[in-house]
Amino acid sequence: MKKHTVPFQRKLKGKTDYNKRLYLLQSGKPRVAIRGSVKNMQIQLIQYEPKGDKIIFTVHTSELKKLGWNFGLGNIPSAYLAGLLAAKKAKQSKIDEAIVDIGMQSSVKGGRIFAAVKGLIDGGLKVPASEEAFPSAERLIGKHIVNYAKGNVANLEKEFSAMKAKILGN
Repeated sequence: MKKHTVPFQRKLKGKTDYNKRLYLLQSGKPRVAIRGSVKNMQIQLIQYEPKGDKIIFTVHTSELKKLGWNFGLGNIPSAYLAGLLAAKKAKQSKIDEAIVDIGMQSSVKGGRIFAAVKGLIDGGLKVPASEEAFPSAERLIGKHIVNYAKGNVANLEKEFSAMKAKILGN
């Protein structure tokens, strides 16, 4: 009689790719887990420990509202700003490099995940990534959103620049 082995529960539910996780852990670097929903983004810096992963900090796009961001939280500009904020928190935690963990999400060139990675890099965190995957500068500041809504580009650029300066402490 042949034995049947049941895979891990998280693998059955499609939540964890254990081969990819093992590859990321073997790097020895902390992982930056980027997760998104339609309305929000979450960025966590996670350090592996034998008894279980330790979350060093979490940045949620809702934190941008507290800093004065008056636009949507699930778009490319807010993902970029959340990445900047996460890089700032990483510096405060004395972490200068990490590896990106996008989990089971699909990677889309120019998408929110890569906007967050661009924010991490622009904030000073060393993260291996290809420049080709990042959104254009116009998409990072939200010109595509303004053009769609036929609003005032100058106002968005001004608010975006002010928010970026506030996060970086300039």
